[in-house]
Amino acid sequence: MVSQQIERFLASPAFGVIGASANRHKYGNKVLRCYQQHGSRAIPVNPNESEIEGTPCVAGVADLPPEVKSISMITPPAVTEQIVPLAIAHGIENIWMQPGSESPLAVDLCRQHNINVIADGSCILVVLGYHDH
Repeated sequence: MVSQQIERFLASPAFGVIGASANRHKYGNKVLRCYQQHGSRAIPVNPNESEIEGTPCVAGVADLPPEVKSISMITPPAVTEQIVPLAIAHGIENIWMQPGSESPLAVDLCRQHNINVIADGSCILVVLGYHDH
């Protein structure tokens, strides 16, 4: 079940990284670099940065281009709960809540709207294979 969900998630032409960070020690940076290492187009979402890892940031989910169908959430659960309705309204189809960002409320909301939600503790860094360098 989860592998099919992950395949659907990874089929997106581009990915949004919600909670992207300019700090290379934070998961919000590592997830962005993980996509970059695999040649995927990833767009960092951070209202306080103009670019991260050489990629221009957008301020919020509503600013993501239409080819972004999947987003990774590296946010505290309370922020995840605020972002999910915005993502649904923006037409996001797949939401991967990184370990620690999951919220039962947000997961329920995804399921109500037929969003492919991954929130079982799976980590994209493990699934794709991430190398810190």
